[in-house]
Amino acid sequence: MSTPSIFDNSHDLNELRVAIARLEAPSLTIRLANFIGSPIEKALDKLPRSASDKIQKAVHAALNKAVAAALWTMDKEGAAKPYARTHSAAAAASGAVGGFFGLAGTLVELPVSTTIMMRSVADIARSEGFSLSDPAIQAECIQVFAMGGASKEDDAAESAYYALRTALTEVAKETGRALAATAASQAASGFTLTPAQAAVWLANIIEAVAKRFGIKITEKIAAQAAPVIGAVSGAAINTLFINHYQDMARGHFAIKRLELKYGADAVRLAYQQVRNGS
Repeated sequence: MSTPSIFDNSHDLNELRVAIARLEAPSLTIRLANFIGSPIEKALDKLPRSASDKIQKAVHAALNKAVAAALWTMDKEGAAKPYARTHSAAAAASGAVGGFFGLAGTLVELPVSTTIMMRSVADIARSEGFSLSDPAIQAECIQVFAMGGASKEDDAAESAYYALRTALTEVAKETGRALAATAASQAASGFTLTPAQAAVWLANIIEAVAKRFGIKITEKIAAQAAPVIGAVSGAAINTLFINHYQDMARGHFAIKRLELKYGADAVRLAYQQVRNGS
């Protein structure tokens, strides 16, 4: 019997196309620049020099709190339709409050908005049939925050999405070959990580993702400081952020679901063929 091909299933092929459109959409940096009407670099130049370190520390803490407050407290099973609009409204309200008080307010608000976004990402993963009790899926939820979409500098030969997945796979391997192998194979073997192993695994992923997410948060704060945006910037930019990460999550977990059906290598090849129009 021949191996099924995604190109023989019109429904799955369409889902792949939709996922690609989401994952290869213009980057969050480009969207922010379009929102404020000028290159984001100009806004970044206006931030205090000390802001970057403060933001990076706040991002790291926010991701850790988001994991504890979102991934570990949600119902672990179920495939109900995700509450995307509810989460978007909550993120907008949080951003409005934080933006009103400037940089200090935004840093205080960051754990709240990050937790809301994390819950929305996890909600989408669960709606695609994945179990949030699986540490590997928890890690996948965290990795969504490193996904920024496609930029003008991306190599046409490789998608931004798969380039990122490859990079994060290498990061995971640094935790130790035994732990990485256990996490990668647990779905097939039925093996469950111990709480200590899961903590090491997720801490390593958070460390890598925090650096990438921190860059986006720095750009977010710089954009909010643009004088042309006004008092509504916090709510508007938070809405832009959560909509972006919801799209990344929808695309990512659709790809993960298709990989379970057709195999990771086959889906990656189909992804490249569809993306390149071949």
